[in-house]
Amino acid sequence: MSPSIWQILIVVLLVVLLFGRGKISALMGDMAKGIKAFKKGMADDVADETQKVERAADEAVDVTPKTEKKDA
Repeated sequence: MSPSIWQILIVVLLVVLLFGRGKISALMGDMAKGIKAFKKGMADDVADETQKVERAADEAVDVTPKTEKKDA
């Protein structure tokens, strides 16, 4: 049994009456700021990992043995 459109509208109306438009708007704004901060943090983590990989590649040491040429 799914809720009808009238039941949904009544619940929405009650929420708006209890919390007011201002509080709901502020809550949604805070949620948007949180999502933006999360995305920025994830982008910073990816950039940090990329820098670590690049530094590790720069610091790589060649460990292949050198072969000596013999004069005949």
